[in-house]
Amino acid sequence: MESTVTRESKVRDIVIQIPRSDELFKNYKIDFCCGGNRPLHEAIAEKQLDETSILSALYSLEEEAKEMKAKDQQDWMSESYPALMEHIVRRHHGYLVEELPDLSFYVTKIFRVHGSSHPELEKLHRLFHQLKMELEQHMVKEEQMVFPAIRNYATSQSDADYNYALQRLNELEAEHEEAGSLLKEIRETTSDFTLPPGACTTYKMTFKRLEELESDMFQHVHLENNVLFPRLQNETA
Repeated sequence: MESTVTRESKVRDIVIQIPRSDELFKNYKIDFCCGGNRPLHEAIAEKQLDETSILSALYSLEEEAKEMKAKDQQDWMSESYPALMEHIVRRHHGYLVEELPDLSFYVTKIFRVHGSSHPELEKLHRLFHQLKMELEQHMVKEEQMVFPAIRNYATSQSDADYNYALQRLNELEAEHEEAGSLLKEIRETTSDFTLPPGACTTYKMTFKRLEELESDMFQHVHLENNVLFPRLQNETA
């Protein structure tokens, strides 16, 4: 497996490049912020850890990220409703379930540490947590109400299932618009995720992951607004 990570890679660079590597380092108590400007092997040796195991775990995280990116390129226009919804739940809902709490920690951390000199972080903190709450509620609604109705309709062709799902689409699309507005405000508040001079590793990683969240949400909403929902609405055409 080709990898961008070697034992000489800087810890801070790994955290920025490889999604969820921060969790790995936190578990091993490896400092990737103030102490991140050093080769990985030095940080591992300081903690008397097994270098091979940690490198292997990093390779796995990197490969998972590549696989997720490849799946995003798949043509979902001709897939069945169940297959498309399973992809949305596994790929995009799964990402949000893991990412939102972790990102919440870092958005709060940079606000607490740097908020006095960067007052815009207070607004970022508020916007992000509003987005987090709305997305969590939105996913529950999709997984527990709307997607089961669409899945049942795909099997039974029941008018009741079809009409119920159809009635909820406008509500879901309105929630997508609200999430899009919050993402737009986050981008404006951070000046297009522009880092201040001398930003620490945690600051850099947080902004990078916020931008990745935006990108994932665009793909997520595209699959629902432009693929899943129109196909369902055109069933009777």
